[in-house]
Amino acid sequence: MSDRFEIEEVEAVQSPPKARVVLDTDGDAERKRDYLAGFLAQKPQVDSPGEPGGAVYDAIIDALKDIYDPEIPVNIYDLGLIYGVEVTEDGHAVVTMTLTTPNCPVAESMPMEVEMRVGAVPGVGVAEVNLVWDPAWDPQKMSDEAKLELGML
Repeated sequence: MSDRFEIEEVEAVQSPPKARVVLDTDGDAERKRDYLAGFLAQKPQVDSPGEPGGAVYDAIIDALKDIYDPEIPVNIYDLGLIYGVEVTEDGHAVVTMTLTTPNCPVAESMPMEVEMRVGAVPGVGVAEVNLVWDPAWDPQKMSDEAKLELGML
């Protein structure tokens, strides 16, 4: 079975019809020259300041990274002691954290320091720290930077 193509020679090819825009106006509607005008006029959507990537949230994380464990030369955020940060629209910040052990020598002072540092962040009205023991902290919660600092990588 052979495939055969039929070839036809032509002098010219008729151009396809051009698209036309017909406005159904009664003279009161005006055609916009820039069809992107509405799109370009929109304001960018800004993340809530209390969400990750927001100004207040990021400032709280930076404040937590300034607090170091007295026995380990790593900040408490990279050490994995911070389990969560929540910020409401009215500036109420709640930090959920743990310590390396319940017998940690800073068990009484560390949560107070976290509360003071977070409360000093601009945009935070009230800071609250919840100290939890479940789940228990383990070295796997540390960031790669902390593990590298401690020679664990």
